[in-house]
Amino acid sequence: MTREGALAIMIAVAVGLLAALVWAWWRRTRRDAAFTAPVGEIPDGAHELAEFAALYVATTRHGDPLERLAIAGLGFRSRSDVTVTDAGVALDLTGQPRVFLAADRIADVGQSTVAIDRVVEPGGLVRLAWRLDDGTVVDSYLRPQDASARALADAVAGILPPTQTGTDA
Repeated sequence: MTREGALAIMIAVAVGLLAALVWAWWRRTRRDAAFTAPVGEIPDGAHELAEFAALYVATTRHGDPLERLAIAGLGFRSRSDVTVTDAGVALDLTGQPRVFLAADRIADVGQSTVAIDRVVEPGGLVRLAWRLDDGTVVDSYLRPQDASARALADAVAGILPPTQTGTDA
């Protein structure tokens, strides 16, 4: 085989792999098109309790940390500011509109170790379980940058009834 032939095969394989990735993401976005993030501002009169710089890792199906959901605005990893108020939690992902999770949407908060392609020390991620508009529960994973995952989880747990907090491995 000539060099040119080998190069052509390598290019064809690379193009084929890229096409497969694009096709898979397109199918995932179509599958998850019905899911929408609750975009909105923090309600007037809400009191800020804490603010954290974090890395937003992913949003997944509840209880399935390896099944990424392609929800508009929450489909990709991003830097984020997380603001905990007495009315809920605001996620400000870079380049995306603010997502506000009202306290009554939040089903659970805890710590986790793994989500999609992120594996950290035990309890290094915050798992925020919340309800979409249709009642489906999803998990969003956050990696605090300047504070511990426990501090962020405790701040969110402070606005929830006592039975709504947990930890998983």
